Amino acid sequence: MVFTHDTEVALAAAAALVNTAPNPDTGDAEELADVEDLDRFVRTWGWTGSRHRDEAELAAVHALRPRLRPIWDADVDGVVEIVNGLLREFQALPQLVKHDEWDYHLHATRPDAPLAARMAVEAAMALVDLVRAGELERLRTCQAPDCQDVVVDLSKNRSKRFCESGCGNRMAVAAYRARRSSL
Repeated sequence: MVFTHDTEVALAAAAALVNTAPNPDTGDAEELADVEDLDRFVRTWGWTGSRHRDEAELAAVHALRPRLRPIWDADVDGVVEIVNGLLREFQALPQLVKHDEWDYHLHATRPDAPLAARMAVEAAMALVDLVRAGELERLRTCQAPDCQDVVVDLSKNRSKRFCESGCGNRMAVAAYRARRSSL
C-alpha cells in the first residue's frame, strides 16, 4: 500500500466521481442521471452518514465534479488552492473515527453534513496526503487518445496509464491488431 487505505479509497472515489460527468467531446453520457444512480455510486464507494436522496443532493454532487476536475491538471500551488478552499468552505475538522469494517481513520465532517460536503472534504483530505508526499504526479488523465477520464495511479511503480473504463484493454487490442495487419 502506497498510502493509507482511507486515502487510497478517497482518491479513487474522487476520480470515479469526476469521471461520472458527461463529456460532449467524447460522447460520454451522464452517469449520475438520477437519485438512483447516485444511490448506487454511494453504495459502491461506501459513503456513510446521512442522505437526503433528493434532486438537491444530486445537484450538489453534480456541482462538485467541476470543482474537483481541475486538480488533475493543476500544479502543486493550484491543487493547494483548491484543497484549502474546499476545507475552508466545508469547515473541515479532522477526527479519528471507527465504524463498520473500517479501523480508525480520518473523517473531517460531521456524519450529518451534506453528502457533497463529505465527498469534497474527503477528497481534499486525501489530496493533502498527495501534496505532502510530493506525489501529485499520480493524478493523470487517461492516455487513450479518445478519453478524457481522470486516473489515480496507486501502483508501486507509477505505471498506470489508462482509466477504469476499459481503455487499457481497448488500446492493447488495437495495438495487437495493428501488429497483425502489418505482417
